[in-house]
Amino acid sequence: MTQTPATVFLIDVDNTLLDNDRFIADLHARLDEAFGAEVASRYWTGFEKLRDELGYVDYLGALQLFRAGAGRSGMSDPQLLRMSGFVVDYPFADRLYPGALETLKHLRRHGPTVILSDGDVVLQPRKVQRSGLWEATEGRVLIYVHKEEMLDAVEQHHPARHYVMIDDKLRILSAMKAIWGPRLTTVFVRQGHYALDAGANAAYAPADITVERISDLINFDFPST
Repeated sequence: MTQTPATVFLIDVDNTLLDNDRFIADLHARLDEAFGAEVASRYWTGFEKLRDELGYVDYLGALQLFRAGAGRSGMSDPQLLRMSGFVVDYPFADRLYPGALETLKHLRRHGPTVILSDGDVVLQPRKVQRSGLWEATEGRVLIYVHKEEMLDAVEQHHPARHYVMIDDKLRILSAMKAIWGPRLTTVFVRQGHYALDAGANAAYAPADITVERISDLINFDFPST
């Protein structure tokens, strides 16, 4: 019978292990180069519309909306069709933060590591695979629309006496802490535009642990299993 671990580490992806802001900047640049800034802005309008409707970002769905708004002449535009390849085949491994994989290796000495991310069911798992994070966590990957609302499912998949959640969003950490209480240690990683939004963060209590970068955790000793 498999023994329940003392601690399971739950780690976010975007702007926690991987510089997703850099990916978005590269997508902005590619769209502007291909279609011009004015036309490309329609993609981001659709992007925000979908995020409001779905509750998560859908880069490929936004491309579908972009194509639908391009008119009949845009349906076969090779530049438009190549954009999906740019997104799906993006070199996400090159966007891992320095020390990200080493941090996961360090955490595994103290307990199992699990990717816990929000996102769609197509690009987000591909991002995890192409970045090497899927392999680094031995396939322990959970992706939900709102992960903070899925803690029962998380516990079912990966039971533990204690959890550590590592994320760049204080909102997520606070919501999870409200449910799991002292059973959860929250770790706030101050990377990316969400983490650096002082106004938004002021609405939430500080995390149990705050670090400036994911690699700072390499020197942090968590209790062993």
